[in-house]
Amino acid sequence: MKASRVSVVGGVAASAVLLLSVPAFAHVSVTAEGQAAKGGYATVNFKVPNEMDDASTNKLEVSFPKDHPLASVMTQDIPGWTAKVTKTKLDKPLEMHGEKIDEAVSKVTWTADGKGVRPGTFQKFPLSIGALPEDADELVFKAVQTYDNKDVVRWIEPQQKGQEEPEHPAPALALTAASEDGHGAAASHDDAKEDATSDDKSESAASSDSSDSTARVLGIVGIVVGAAGVAFGVLAGRRRANS
Repeated sequence: MKASRVSVVGGVAASAVLLLSVPAFAHVSVTAEGQAAKGGYATVNFKVPNEMDDASTNKLEVSFPKDHPLASVMTQDIPGWTAKVTKTKLDKPLEMHGEKIDEAVSKVTWTADGKGVRPGTFQKFPLSIGALPEDADELVFKAVQTYDNKDVVRWIEPQQKGQEEPEHPAPALALTAASEDGHGAAASHDDAKEDATSDDKSESAASSDSSDSTARVLGIVGIVVGAAGVAFGVLAGRRRANS
């Protein structure tokens, strides 16, 4: 009886562990390569997992936020996929590099030429975007995932602060603080040059120290050899005198 109860309790505990360890279904998300700084440009990836066992994702539509329009959006060639960038006229033109921009990207659509995103796999869809807004902490996109069996999943529900994640959350890109001087890349390059110079100086100093140490050792060896020669001469002289 006791053994039976132990088995039942053990089975229930194991089931509970399995239930707790099962991950939530993956969803379409967006992340930046490095940082997405306000006012700058960034390379981002839309990650699209396939959640079906018997169908492949053959189309992805990503709609851009209207409240923070992006004038520059560039796609990257992906084998087996064709990308289409859709632009719309702006009610209020943007100023970019001293020029007024009257249109912005409203949607990017990727369509599979082949098998698409097969079951049990995922695909990343990269974009170069900018200039990022300076008055926002994140950009919220809306993504529509279409399968070759005609099923459509709309990842369009915004995440409300302080509430649980919705069933189909919209991809959100977190923005980081802008660089104060706007020369982050140049500063990094200068730091790298300074580090290289410092390394060269360290290597030169180490080489100099090594040379000095070698000279000292050779000098000491010479003194020892000389002293040994003198001692040998004295002993030889005494032997001749005694004989």
